[in-house]
Amino acid sequence: MRMFVAIVLLLSLLSGCTQAPKNGASPSAADPNRQVKVNQTAPQKKEITDPRAVADRLEQIAVSIPNVESANCVVFGNTAVVGINVPPGMDRAKVGTIKLSVAEALKKDPYGVDALVTADMDLAGRLQNMRTQMRNGRAINGFAEEMAAIIGRIVPQMPRDVTPPQTNQPQAATPK
Repeated sequence: MRMFVAIVLLLSLLSGCTQAPKNGASPSAADPNRQVKVNQTAPQKKEITDPRAVADRLEQIAVSIPNVESANCVVFGNTAVVGINVPPGMDRAKVGTIKLSVAEALKKDPYGVDALVTADMDLAGRLQNMRTQMRNGRAINGFAEEMAAIIGRIVPQMPRDVTPPQTNQPQAATPK
């Protein structure tokens, strides 16, 4: 009889070691070697072959959002940056909501899936300058000049990096 009780206890102990995980997941989900196949549902970004047409299209989508006064888009490579202008004095939270609305609208467009949206006035102005220079045939020069200006605003000036200008003028003698 003791042997029977010992065997029953041993079997119940061994069966208790194979319980489901405590977090409620099924035992098969805890298996790290198990592979799950998922269908891709996000829209795929299309290859940009005509940057000017894509820029015009994304600008029109952005302007169709309420409170967006104007938009400027610059396309380089397979990336688009859209700068939006909103009414002056608008609350920052409202600007953020408008920017999110523009991003959601662009997400529905195959060219706008990965577009970058900014409501910063300075960046939007620089994007407008870049767009104008690109349309005037100065794509590389205009892009390089504006990128240098943007980076110049981002890079901080450290006081220890400043060296006083060297002058070759002799010091004036002080009267004694």
